[in-house]
Amino acid sequence: MRSLFSRSRPHSSSALPLLRRALGAVVIGASLAGCAHRPPSATGTQWPLVLRTVLPADVLLLGEQHDDPEHQRMQHEAVKWLAIRNQLGAVVLEMAERGTSTAALPTSATPAQVQSALQWQEAAWPWAQYSPAIMEAVRAGVPVLGGNLPRSQARSAMRDQGLDQALRPEALERQREAIREGHCHLLAQAQVPGMARIQIARDKAMAQTLAEAQRSPGTTALLITGAGHTLRTAGVPVHLPKDLTVRIVVALQQKAPAPKGASRETQEAQPSHSQQATADAVGRLVPADADLVWTSPWRDAPDHCEALRKQLE
Repeated sequence: MRSLFSRSRPHSSSALPLLRRALGAVVIGASLAGCAHRPPSATGTQWPLVLRTVLPADVLLLGEQHDDPEHQRMQHEAVKWLAIRNQLGAVVLEMAERGTSTAALPTSATPAQVQSALQWQEAAWPWAQYSPAIMEAVRAGVPVLGGNLPRSQARSAMRDQGLDQALRPEALERQREAIREGHCHLLAQAQVPGMARIQIARDKAMAQTLAEAQRSPGTTALLITGAGHTLRTAGVPVHLPKDLTVRIVVALQQKAPAPKGASRETQEAQPSHSQQATADAVGRLVPADADLVWTSPWRDAPDHCEALRKQLE
């Protein structure tokens, strides 16, 4: 099996789409402390009206599982709900690099023009998943900003030991454990600290973009990102100015139901690695992690870790 990340490249381009899905499925479960108490929750039928319970806010973070279409639908509805009420000041995306923007485009811009302005990377982020929310913002005259760390800066971030000081020791260790889990324990231990630094650098880049977003008073800058980036004590919020009001909504799948008429052995059978972490995450959130948990129905999905193992053999 070849190494997931070579010394010369911080990312394996062929493995990146699968990695994003695996990380989206398990990173939040690995990052959160085990606790029976968790933030208030809401179901799909209550969205987006439940947004009223977390607003007003200068910054609203929506954390998703990258491969769940229900989570992208939730984002679209949130953008539409805020825009109709003139409460949306900017949309920041993990899915585009910091420095890209639609601000110079007219509200009549075509999807192709928007993709060009955001330097969209289709191989990593399927446009069809995110275009409804993005185009909704563009049509409303709301700027969409790339917030992620540019790939050209990933290698230097990996070597920047100063990033280790950006988090408290316990939060840094949770980030490192999330890296191990998110990479299906296929990452060499020596590479874990560097990969955690990249995650911290990404969080800092998104936070800086949110803080710099030009918005009218009383409006909200909305971040669309993976759930692991939204954690209050270890993600983007750590790096935001303290005078900003920040609210966090994490989208997670409900636990998988046992098959009807299944035997006890079947009900107790272990799901796949990525499925188990996602299912457990709902019960592991603590109040400090988010203001609201939005739960979507369980959906069967391939075991991304198994697919990644086969790809790397």
